[in-house]
Amino acid sequence: MPDPLIQRLRQLDACAVSDALDKLGLPGAVTGLPQRSGMSDAASTRVAGRAVTMKVGPGQPPPGPPRHLGCTAIELAGPDDEIVVEQRSGVEAGCWGGLLTLGAKVRGVAGVVADGPLRDVDEAIVHGLPIFARSLTCRTARGRVVELGTQVPVQVGDVSVHPGDAVLADRSAVIVIAAAELERVLETAESIVARETAMARTIAAGTPIGQVMGGAYEHMLKN
Repeated sequence: MPDPLIQRLRQLDACAVSDALDKLGLPGAVTGLPQRSGMSDAASTRVAGRAVTMKVGPGQPPPGPPRHLGCTAIELAGPDDEIVVEQRSGVEAGCWGGLLTLGAKVRGVAGVVADGPLRDVDEAIVHGLPIFARSLTCRTARGRVVELGTQVPVQVGDVSVHPGDAVLADRSAVIVIAAAELERVLETAESIVARETAMARTIAAGTPIGQVMGGAYEHMLKN
């Protein structure tokens, strides 16, 4: 069953939600993670979902049969989920790649946010899965980094992400909203959008922009 809060979040852009976080005094805005794929049409430039998290870095793979990083996260995720990856080790090695992109696409995953290097970006573009990543690389994870944990707290930019947090991503930024705060952030962001939409109509109708964007706009985020 679709998540009604995520459906509402998909109607908002990152800037409006960032404004709502500012108004409420909450963290969550992450910049510097550009969209690398999934930009072929307007509908795919914004994605939202619950965080399925994965941490990647140097270390030993877990005991048991060999299993490539990312497979568990993909199998746990669905259409109302985004996979969020931390690979901040400083080792240049992909934390997401072409076969993982295909697997997530087949699974219907909303998108991927990776604070780390993305591999096989051309395949990601072909598959059309929205992926936001810190950098690009050709270097494989094999022999360099391993999956250190799935559904564990991760760090993206200066924001902590926990499994089940809400994640919104578009070309402006990636926004993380703690699960417990999502409803009030949505209400605040929707109110901001309604006010700005009314202002836009007034400007389009010919009212001087300085008159519209006066004190009411400047103090809109104050409590």
